[in-house]
Amino acid sequence: MERESVLVSAEWAQNHLETPGVVFVDTGNDDVRYLKSHVPGAVWVGWDEFQDDLRLGVVGQERFEELMSAKGIGDDDTVVVYSSNANLLAALTYWYFKLYGHRDVRMLDGGFDKWERDGRRLGSAAPVRPATSYRAQPPDMSVRATRDDVIAAIGRKNIVDVRTPEEYSGEIFAPGFAGEAFAPGNNPHEVAQRSGHVPGAVNIPWETVTTADGSFRPAAELADLYGGLDPDAGAITYCWVGARSAHTWFVLSELLGMTDVKNYDGSWAEYGSLIGVPVERGPGIE
Repeated sequence: MERESVLVSAEWAQNHLETPGVVFVDTGNDDVRYLKSHVPGAVWVGWDEFQDDLRLGVVGQERFEELMSAKGIGDDDTVVVYSSNANLLAALTYWYFKLYGHRDVRMLDGGFDKWERDGRRLGSAAPVRPATSYRAQPPDMSVRATRDDVIAAIGRKNIVDVRTPEEYSGEIFAPGFAGEAFAPGNNPHEVAQRSGHVPGAVNIPWETVTTADGSFRPAAELADLYGGLDPDAGAITYCWVGARSAHTWFVLSELLGMTDVKNYDGSWAEYGSLIGVPVERGPGIE
């Protein structure tokens, strides 16, 4: 896959801000920053809008269609996603679009932070777009791993844990929650019963793929970073709730062209609570 077909530069974006059929999608945990400033004309789609809190995980096909229709996004639009924090949640949004078969979705290299630092045009008004009749494809399971896929992959496929070394070793459940289970209150997506990692998983933290300005490293550097993986074995990426692992999935699948790469969106929040599945911890962790 050509890098330019999935990753656009700020210059390309600047030149296509008013191009019919190109829709910029700003995403994140909340819309506070978006309401202050964003790429001109960008549509806001919050992370929570993609979540089904009853069924847990990504919304179903019908709800995805309703969401895109309400946002004024069409099946044939070129969608360019971006977020803050080195495009962390933009990568997850990109993955959602791929899961439901969107024809042309891309990511803005460097995300909002680089766009703002470079002094590019900013907007504050939310665009008013006419509703569409979006039609999604059935979920593409070639990009999504289930817990059964992960268990079956142990010892057979590349399993990439993209969390921090401390999460991987089992010292902590999540950053900032050392020594105890991460219990964030009202968010049922982010609870696990034990710490550790999937046996045989290699730990390559997600943020190692970006430069200081949040843009992706050159292809040669990315290839070196993942040079220890077996390119013919396929790969499953996971983290805590599927966002950081979607970022690594984007690199492996879309930028490096590795075949058979799946994001385990259930990630450790699910796997860490499964009864009877194998779990490993690092040295000194009992």
